[in-house]
Amino acid sequence: QVQLVESGGGLVQAGGSLRLSCAASGRTFSNYGMGWFRQAPGKEREFVATINFSGTSTHYANSVKGRFTISRDNAKNTLYLQMNSLSPDDTAVYYCAGGGWGTIEEVFRYWGQGTQVTVPS
Repeated sequence: QVQLVESGGGLVQAGGSLRLSCAASGRTFSNYGMGWFRQAPGKEREFVATINFSGTSTHYANSVKGRFTISRDNAKNTLYLQMNSLSPDDTAVYYCAGGGWGTIEEVFRYWGQGTQVTVPS
């Protein structure tokens, strides 16, 4: 079993930055891909970014490409999401996902509890 705990969310003004972290425990973190998803109020959860097990391959949703960066530190069992140039459209609960690689929720086996990111308009 794998436990994922997100942190780093909060309130940030438009144009600002935040870095989310996801601490993993349980099975060997470096063996599997990871991802970030988000769910805005009244909307379905959507893909944000994914990274392969070694960190050498990444993929982003078009809405965040060029602004967000996914990375991982396998020595620390931690996944990151650096978010720059934030806008109110980025307001959502952000979820860390593990045990998969891709843009679809169903490929990920493990999920964190989510962390709220709010960008006021």
